[in-house]
Amino acid sequence: MPTRNKLYFASDFHLGAGSYAGSREREDRIVRWLDSIKDDAAELFLMGDVFDFWFEYKTVVPRGYIRFLGKLAELTGMGVKLYMFKGNHDMWMFNYFEKELGATIISDELKIERNGKKFFLHHGDGLGPGDGFYKVLKNFFRSGFCQWLFARLHPNLGVGIANYWSEHSRISHKKKENPKPDEQEWLVTFCREELQTNFYDYLIFGHRHLPLDIQLTPQSRYINLGEWVNYNTYAVFDGDNVTLEYFERVDS
Repeated sequence: MPTRNKLYFASDFHLGAGSYAGSREREDRIVRWLDSIKDDAAELFLMGDVFDFWFEYKTVVPRGYIRFLGKLAELTGMGVKLYMFKGNHDMWMFNYFEKELGATIISDELKIERNGKKFFLHHGDGLGPGDGFYKVLKNFFRSGFCQWLFARLHPNLGVGIANYWSEHSRISHKKKENPKPDEQEWLVTFCREELQTNFYDYLIFGHRHLPLDIQLTPQSRYINLGEWVNYNTYAVFDGDNVTLEYFERVDS
């Protein structure tokens, strides 16, 4: 049996985005990927926007995704440590995945060291310069009052509103983000500022929807995990190095 020693990172599955058929096809692809890593994965980091919308009522969660959740249960049952980050689309995760899957829920950044390498991990939303309106909105959405208020809505209405917003998003229509020069990428700016006071070998994010691997200093790299609507990208740490990989890549 292969040695279980690798760390896997993925983000922005956006399950539920687009048509039901499209989301199901994406779910099946993700399940195939999870199946391909289950024998050598020690830790799995799902770094936000796993779902295009998620809200945990006291006794109700969004329907669907049973194949994906079942595969996660299989991996955690095999001893894989699972981390699930709150993204801007699924920030309303509370304790469901902790109870059902033994997952560790990460609200903001996670700083870890593995095999002598230091990692800074974050979904990526609300970091760097600009985007002041979203940063205020994020604080409101994460507030106990907002969560209490949304929980007062019947699930049919609450999920219905969320699905309506989802149908009009860029990711639902498979629109690709446009890359910018490094100096204009706000997460690059954030990384450079962070490295002025703290050292990390790897700073890994989602949110940007672009697979990026940028050398910040001779020792430090910024990696963005892309998304699974257009790219099917993920990162893997083999104990020595992090590489950005494609799963079932289809060149367009």
